[in-house]
Amino acid sequence: MINDSFKGIPKTGVLFVMAKAEEQGFYYGNDEWSNLGQGAPETGDIFSGLNRSLQINIDQTSAEYGPVAGNQELRTAVANLYNQRYRCGKDSQYTYQNVAISVGGRSALTRIAAIIGNVNLGHFLPDYTAYEELLGLFHNFIPIPIPSIEKNGFKPSIAEIKAAIIDLGLGVILLSNPCNPTGQVIQGENLHRLIKTTKSLGCSAIFDEFYSHYIYRKYKVESLSAARYVEDVNRDNVIIVDGLTKNWRYPGLRIGWTVGPVELIEAITAAGSFLDGGAVHAIQKAVVPLLDPEYAKLECRSIQSTFRQKRDYVVERLKQIGFVLNAIPNGSFYCFPSLENFAKPYQDSMVLFNELLKQKVICVPGEFFDVNPGRRRRNIESRLKKYVRFSFGPNMDEIAQGLDRVEQVIKDFY
Repeated sequence: MINDSFKGIPKTGVLFVMAKAEEQGFYYGNDEWSNLGQGAPETGDIFSGLNRSLQINIDQTSAEYGPVAGNQELRTAVANLYNQRYRCGKDSQYTYQNVAISVGGRSALTRIAAIIGNVNLGHFLPDYTAYEELLGLFHNFIPIPIPSIEKNGFKPSIAEIKAAIIDLGLGVILLSNPCNPTGQVIQGENLHRLIKTTKSLGCSAIFDEFYSHYIYRKYKVESLSAARYVEDVNRDNVIIVDGLTKNWRYPGLRIGWTVGPVELIEAITAAGSFLDGGAVHAIQKAVVPLLDPEYAKLECRSIQSTFRQKRDYVVERLKQIGFVLNAIPNGSFYCFPSLENFAKPYQDSMVLFNELLKQKVICVPGEFFDVNPGRRRRNIESRLKKYVRFSFGPNMDEIAQGLDRVEQVIKDFY
């Protein structure tokens, strides 16, 4: 910090993890390392048969500023995809006016946070690490944690959510679904009940659906969205955030979107005008074909086929090594096992994290998912210290290499 005019922002979550790894010699593309920490999927061909190459042209039009809300063609493509996937036969349909394009998911969530009023906002524990700084940045609302029950694999029930809304006087809830880091999913009739519950209680709902293609159902290949259960797209306060980062496996393009009522999209766009200015014009034009429903369906199917195999492999290996999984992840590409069966000091995931770094393996300690805006619970030790997040986003060779080293670290200790 140069002087007291500026405040320090601590490195938390994945930023902390990757900074520590870089100090030990990690860099992207270094095959000596197994990056089971950062939340990015493998980006190559995974048997989809789809062309993964994009041509981004910089012509006179795309060299100019694009609309802050996003190119109308891309916004229309997003709206059409949601209508075809989730709203067939419904009178209320999304249009381009229900969509705002952003520079990835964090930008979309920051825009939303900027327009939330003077309310209590409920967020769940554990959940996405970036929520911590995001929810502490704006002071127009009060973030209130809702702990999920450990023995249930940290999957909140609708009854628990309803009780929290009533007891804590919540005006908004925010949750990732599927959840990062647990991989738990609220879906089907439970998701329908959740939306009906929030609506009946006058509570707005923000769904972070960045892993909605990563659903591991036995009986049907299908993506997930709260959009399926919205009655009126312009009257129900349901806001959905998604993008190309995870579900289309293009993290480097930084294209996300927000879907919701027109009035809220207009406010979100106004916030974007001073927060980020909008996504890159040329990239928006290039990615429109990716939103074609048939393309999206094939990508979704290839993701579920490939990542289910990796999930099953990782779950089995972790159990063999001695980790405890209270619930198998049914979504995302993460496992969030407990270290409770290990001897000290390896019941502390920060200790394990540092030992694995020495073997060129990256993971994320569980305490970073104990979302704590403003560090208001600074005197209470995190109950998530005994948990760790492993990603099965990388290719199988990198995953196997990493888990071999994890197993060896545990064996060497005993």
